[in-house]
Formats: sequence, structure tokens, C-alpha cells
Amino acid sequence: MTKHDTALSADQLMKLLTSAGALGFEIVDVAGFFDRLSELSASQRHSVSELILETQTVMEKTDSVDFAGQGLSQAHEEAQAAAMRTISGVRASDQTAREVASWVHELSSRTSSIDDTLEAVRSNNQLIAGVARQVNILAINAKIEAARAGDLGRGFSVVANAINELSQQTSTAAVQISDSVDNLANWVLEIAEESQNIAAQAAEVIDKSTENDVNLTQLQATLKASQSQMSKIAEDIEQMRHAVARFGPSVTDIDGSIQETTEGIADARARTDRLVDISEEMVQSAAAAGGSTFDTPFITYVQSAAAQISQRFTEAVAKGEISEEALFDIAYTPIPNTNPKQFTTRFTEFTDQNLPEIQEAALAFDASVVFCAAVDLNGYLPTHNHKFSRPPSDDPVWNAAHCRNRRIFDDRVGLKAGRNVAPFLQQTYRRDMGGGEFAMMKDISAPIYVGERHWGGLRLAVHF
Repeated sequence: MTKHDTALSADQLMKLLTSAGALGFEIVDVAGFFDRLSELSASQRHSVSELILETQTVMEKTDSVDFAGQGLSQAHEEAQAAAMRTISGVRASDQTAREVASWVHELSSRTSSIDDTLEAVRSNNQLIAGVARQVNILAINAKIEAARAGDLGRGFSVVANAINELSQQTSTAAVQISDSVDNLANWVLEIAEESQNIAAQAAEVIDKSTENDVNLTQLQATLKASQSQMSKIAEDIEQMRHAVARFGPSVTDIDGSIQETTEGIADARARTDRLVDISEEMVQSAAAAGGSTFDTPFITYVQSAAAQISQRFTEAVAKGEISEEALFDIAYTPIPNTNPKQFTTRFTEFTDQNLPEIQEAALAFDASVVFCAAVDLNGYLPTHNHKFSRPPSDDPVWNAAHCRNRRIFDDRVGLKAGRNVAPFLQQTYRRDMGGGEFAMMKDISAPIYVGERHWGGLRLAVHF
């Protein structure tokens, strides 16, 4: 068996690398789709969870409203019964007031008749008094004549004395009657005046009682309508309670379905990650076997640039420009008022002074190069290209695209690039540009060392 029979040719390696790269692209694109599905599924499940809680709350509130509605309905029935009793009482009172008012009105009329009668009595009494005076005069004359007649007029004198006494008594009685009639007339006059005032008030009472009767009739109708509405509300509450009771289990079933879908998406996403790893291993293996593709110049370039940074870092520590402890500092200090959050470490100022010369040169290497930036073992990117190191604004979407320095990229690609110790690592990923925008990239990285100690990696992002 010849060497040609056991080894892949250069063309075969190139085809393998190209196929592995294309496979990686497709898998990453599918992984991005799963990421979006996972986000949507998580959002839906969160919404359904909230809906379940809200449904439980609505059910509890419905039961409370139902209980309160029953109590309110009972209270309303009792109030309506009390109101109806009150209405009956008020109407009875109004009827009594009408009768009293009518009687007072009649009394006013009757006092006028009494006054006329008293006037007649007074006139007759005056006649009696006049007659009594005439009789008294006649009695006096009779006594005089009896005295002249001597013994013959003695009997006539007795009669004259009796008549005189009667006339005096009649005169006295007439005076008493006149006084009594005057008092009675004054009393009747007062009653007449009072009855006239009361009659006016009684007329108002009659008017008010008529108005009250109209209002009470309307109130009675309103109470009946209100009771009808209360009954309708009670029916609606009962229907709503049953509807919510039926709705709850349906929402729970939906939540279970979404949970299964979420778990399935997570499993599919994990499998795509493994496929991505496999495709990247295929590229690594083919490249290590001597394969060459369109990406080979970028691999060579990033390895060379990473070696320059390694040398620069190692020399700086040796010269005391920065301590090794400071260069490996992982105490990331948040920068206030930054969104997305930015951080500083004890080596940030050092990388700002030493990395731009190497990183900016990479942008001129090829037009397809998007960025070149070093990250430490945790994906922290202290110093980015100038075009991605703009001062942050109040717009987080704009910042995500233009303020990418001093950020921690601890996603799968960022961490693998920072922790890879192989001669190079080629990854395919969707770069988050902010605002829901993504760009498909190839991330080619090479490790950075400080002496024998692994510091991180240099990332070179290339457009497809």
C-alpha cells in the first residue's frame, strides 16, 4: 500500500476543510434559530406562569366576589324589604297628614260659622239685657203704685219685688253671658287665625305628600330594578367562576406543553453545540494534517500577532512595567452608568497602551477582517479596536454595537477563544450587534502566553 493510498491528498483536505466550515456555518445558524426558539419558549412559559398565577388570583377573587355578591344580594333584599316597609309607613303618614290637613281646612271654615253664631248670641243677649232693663223699670213703677194702694196693693207689691229681683238676675246673667261670649269670640278668633296658618301649612303638606308619593313610587321602581340587576350580576359572577375554573386546567396543560417544548429545544441546542464542536475539531484536524483553505492566511496571521502580544507581555513583566499579578488580575470593577456593563482591571491601562498597535494593524490585513481583540481566560476584552471603543451613550442598543471594549464576553465563543491552548482555534458564531441584529462570523484565535503561563487569546473575526 502506497503513501498515496493511506493519506488524504491536498485537494481532499481542502474539500474536507471547506465542507467542515460550511457544516459549521449551517449548524451555527441552526443553533441561532434554537437560541431564538429558546428565548421565545422561555418568554412564553414565563407568560403562562404569570397567567396561571393570575388565573388563581382571579379564581380567588371570583370566589370572594361571589361570596360578597351573595351577602350583598341578601343585604339588598333586606334593605329592599325595609325600604318597602318605610315606603308603606311614609304613605300611611302622608294619608294621615292629608286627613289632618283636610280637617284643619274644615276647622278654618267652621270657625267662621261659630263666629257668626256668637255674633247672633251677642245680639240676642243684648235684647235680653234691654228687656231686663224694661222689666226692672216696670217693676219699680209697680212697686210705687202698690205703695199708693196701701193694703190693697200689698200682694201686687210682692209680685213687683219678685219681678224686680228676676230682672236684676236677668241683667246680671246677661252681663255674664256677654263676657263669656266676648271671651269665646276672642278664643274663636285666635283659633281662626291659627287655623288659617295651619291651613296654609296643611296645603303645603298636601302638595308635599303628593310629591313624596311620586318619589316613593320611583324609589320603589328603582329598588325593583336594582334587585333585578343584582340577580343578573350574581348569575354573571357564577358563570365567570365556572369559566375560570374550566380555564385553569387548560392553562396548566399549556404550561406543561411549553415546558416539554423548552426541554426539547434545550436538548436540541446542546446537540447543535456538540455538532459545532465536532465541525471545529474537523477543521482543526484537517488543518493540522496540512490542509489549506481560504482561512489559512488568517490562521497564520492571528498566530503571528498572538506571538507578538505574548512577547510584549513577557518583556513588560520582565522589565517591571507591570507585575505578573496585575496582568492576571480578575477583580473586574464595574464602570458606573454603563449599559451593557463595562469593567476595568489593574491591567486595563497597560493593554490600552500596548495592544492598539498590533490590533489596529490587523484591520488593514484584509477587507473581510471585522475586528481583532485580545481576551483573557474569562472572556474579558479590555482593549478593542478604536471603532468599537466609542464613549458610551444613554442608548444600550447603540452601546452594544459601538462600545464593545472593557466588556466580558463569556459566551461559548469568547470563553473557548480565551481558554484555548491549541496552536489555533476556528469557530463559527452569530455576533450580537444589539437590537436583535446578528452577523455570521468566523472567529479565528490563537493563545497568548506570559512566559509559560496562559493569559488568554487573540481573536480575529472574519466575515463569511
